[in-house]
Amino acid sequence: MNDPLAWLDETAQDRRAAGLRRSLTPREVVEPLVDLASNDYLGLARDPRVVEGAVEATRTWGAGSTGSRLVTGTTRLHAALEEELAAFCGAEAALVFSSGYTANLGAVTALSGRGAVVVSDVAAHASLVDAARLSRARVVVSRCSVPAEVDAVLAEAPETRRVVVTDGVDSVDGGLAPLGELAAVCRARGAVLLVDDAHGLGVRGPASRPGAGLVAEAGLMRERGVVVTATLSKSLGSQGGVVLGDADVIAHLIDAARSFIFDTALAPAAAGAAQAALGVLRDEPERVAALHAAAASVAASARAAASWAGVAEPTAAMVPVVLGEPELATAARDACAEAGLRAGCFRPPSVPEGTSRLRLTARADLGADDLALVDRVLAEVLPAVRGTALTG
Repeated sequence: MNDPLAWLDETAQDRRAAGLRRSLTPREVVEPLVDLASNDYLGLARDPRVVEGAVEATRTWGAGSTGSRLVTGTTRLHAALEEELAAFCGAEAALVFSSGYTANLGAVTALSGRGAVVVSDVAAHASLVDAARLSRARVVVSRCSVPAEVDAVLAEAPETRRVVVTDGVDSVDGGLAPLGELAAVCRARGAVLLVDDAHGLGVRGPASRPGAGLVAEAGLMRERGVVVTATLSKSLGSQGGVVLGDADVIAHLIDAARSFIFDTALAPAAAGAAQAALGVLRDEPERVAALHAAAASVAASARAAASWAGVAEPTAAMVPVVLGEPELATAARDACAEAGLRAGCFRPPSVPEGTSRLRLTARADLGADDLALVDRVLAEVLPAVRGTALTG
């Protein structure tokens, strides 16, 4: 018999030859590495208050949520978390999902569908891309960083139901979407603006509510037709996703979002941890400023060590250092790890060909010793990797 999966070996060999083979590396409970690869931006994943929130929720509600949100999965804890998230971010209502991925799937598909058009940013996160594909709407890829291009697409679109989807903070380079201009275009063209604020929640926000997100910072959280998705697994150090918006939008998602209706609800432990983390963020807004200070320090170290990479001043938690080919990025990542620093490594398809990079993510709890080690390791590793590339 022919092996129906024989193609897997050839595919794996091609990936290995291109430097794109991936593997899973389990973390230990205690590690000596300074971590600049995680998305734990506010340093809350191991905060005792957040851990206790998870433990107490488990003691109260059990290990699992026992069903979908529409059957038995919605507890008083879920409802309280939604109320607190909506109040903190400034939205009318919120709906918690089991992950940020499913939140995007549910929101995009339920707000579009057959006969609609989805204008998707060229750099949109994979979950937004998949949601657009699954929506059965006509999909047009555009540059949301250039609102005039989105306006031109909408001006020519025959569909009356229109959805524009974009990340608020780019997950790779930390660039900020021009939300005010995009909202004006959507307002004029009768389109919904759906913003994935996964990397903005806990990182950006108005002066009165640091960490409430980029959409809140832009003053658009109560704008009719603006819908926000976010994750609870980054700044809040837990797990899960949320959609924020008008009450009638949330009601529609409960009726129509398949990734909400047919998915088991977020586990109580995750909901309890997210609620506790949100409480810490409310009580300690200075964590947001500490995060930005740490990001600026990391960027300064990277800029000094890799002047050719054009490291920009960060606007969020991430500091990208573009190295070029996948092998260079993986070599830099491995050398950093050997020297005591964990760095994120992004290769195609996460980034375009020829732009493989380290993505260094700052945290609010990085101390002076941690930042000194970052400076020392980057000064040693990045020039060495660059030299290898030039001589190789």
